[in-house]
Amino acid sequence: MKVFLLEKAAEYEDRSFIEDDPIAIPHRYSKTDDIELAGFLTASLAWGNRKSILKSADALMGRMDHEPAAFLREASDVELQQAVKGFVHRTFQERDAALFFVALRGILKRYGSLEAVFVEGHQQSTETDKSAMADAIGHFHRVFFELAAAGGMPADRTRKHVAQPQKGSAAKRLNMYTRWMVRPATRGVDFGVWKGLSPADLMIPLDVHTGNVARKLELIDRKANDWQTVELMMQALRQVDPIDPVRMDFALFGLGAIEGF
Repeated sequence: MKVFLLEKAAEYEDRSFIEDDPIAIPHRYSKTDDIELAGFLTASLAWGNRKSILKSADALMGRMDHEPAAFLREASDVELQQAVKGFVHRTFQERDAALFFVALRGILKRYGSLEAVFVEGHQQSTETDKSAMADAIGHFHRVFFELAAAGGMPADRTRKHVAQPQKGSAAKRLNMYTRWMVRPATRGVDFGVWKGLSPADLMIPLDVHTGNVARKLELIDRKANDWQTVELMMQALRQVDPIDPVRMDFALFGLGAIEGF
C-alpha cells in the first residue's frame, strides 16, 4: 500500500495538474504576498465546478487590478466597497467579499502576512486530542473576524465561509490553502513560500474524492467527512510518509477524481 500511494503521489504531483485546478490562479504571481493572498481568496471560493471556481477567482483578482497585495494595502474603504460590488460566487456574495477584503487588509496591517497568523496559532496550540493545525486554523478564524469587525464588518453570515475545526469542520479549503503555501515547490505545483510551518504540520484537504478513496483503501472506516476523520486519515498517512504526509493528497485525489477508483 505504501509503495502504491507513493507512486500515485509522484504521478499526480505534476505541473500538468495545474491548468484546470484552482491553484492555477496564485501561479500567475511571482511575489510571495500576492501568492498568499491570491491563494487564500481562490481557496475560499473552491467549491463547486472547477471552471466556475477559476472564472470567479479570476474575476475577483481582476477587481483588484491583478495586484492583490498592493490593492489591499492601499485601497480606501470606498475603493474596497466598489471593488466587490455585484460579486457573486454561489453563496459567497458581495457582502462576504467586502468582509474578506477588510479582514485581509487588517491582517496585512497588523501581522504583515497571513503566514504570521497561522504560525502564531500553531505555536500557541494547547491541543491534546487534535493536531496543532486545528488551533492554527481556529486562531486564524478568530483573528480574521476580529479584524473584520474592527474595520466595521461584523461576521454575520460570512462566518460560515471560514472553517472552524473546533466545531467539527474538516476545513478542506484551508487545509488545501496551507498545503499550497507550505509544501515545497520542487515539483512545480505547490509554492513552499511559508517557512514557519513544515509539511509535517499539514492536514489532508478531505473531500468526497479523497475520503471515498481512503475508505476503499481501508485507511479509514469512519463515514463522516469531518475533522475527526481528518485526524484519523493523518494517522494513516504519517505511516506512509512522516515528513510530508499530505503529498498523499495527490494520490487520493488523482485516484478518485481522475481514475474513478
